[in-house]
Amino acid sequence: MNASRRNMLSLTAAGLIHVTANPVEAISGETASQDLLVREAAQRGHTDLGWLKSYHSFSFGGYYDQRHMGFRSLRVINDDKIAAGRGFPTHPHRDMEIISYVLQGSLQHKDSTGKGAIITPDDIQMMSAGTGITHSEYNPSPNEANHFLQIWIEPALRGVRPRYRENKVTLDQKLDQWNLIAGPDDSGAAVGIYQDAKIFASRLRRGRNLNHTIEQDRHGWLQVATGEITVNGTTLKAGDAVASSRATSLHVTALKKADILLFDLA
Repeated sequence: MNASRRNMLSLTAAGLIHVTANPVEAISGETASQDLLVREAAQRGHTDLGWLKSYHSFSFGGYYDQRHMGFRSLRVINDDKIAAGRGFPTHPHRDMEIISYVLQGSLQHKDSTGKGAIITPDDIQMMSAGTGITHSEYNPSPNEANHFLQIWIEPALRGVRPRYRENKVTLDQKLDQWNLIAGPDDSGAAVGIYQDAKIFASRLRRGRNLNHTIEQDRHGWLQVATGEITVNGTTLKAGDAVASSRATSLHVTALKKADILLFDLA
């Protein structure tokens, strides 16, 4: 990330801090918007264990950057690829909403609530860790790699009873449209979470458009999982993200087929 972009906006766990800069300064051939921060894929943290290749949008594990500790209640977006037959052995969590969004292949989940499932790109999975839960995640395929996003949302309620939820969200249900895959229990989302946060997903075909308005006192983070898009004229590729803590409209156009997630946060 060049100095011009760093000087224009900076990110904290509380949201965006807008600092003085020329809002129409061109950055790498794009017009910079004073309402958007661009988090470039190449600037993320990286873990390579051989069987696991992971990119971290926010500080996680051995990657620490005090400028990128999260965004509002959004604490983790890990872009994980797991080799065939490998995975995370049983490990604990506490007081976190943990969401798995599969992009390719499948992911097998087992936890201490007694729940277990194999999820695919047609599923969404959520686990409220609450007072404490252990779980494992494996790629059950003997020959196909897995690609998924692991998302952590800090809950508004702590010390709750652990719970597990999953639901079907097919490609047709998110093709060229926003689908509310996670949100508060009363929001009509595919899975409920203990936080005033909504996660929308879409598979956008080349040339198609989507819009979203970030309302006053809300905060938006848009993550490109695959493909290539523009947001308000700024080109984003897989792993890139944009964020805003100002009331603004996001205009999304797919330059290539793209999987995108939008976080609308209190």
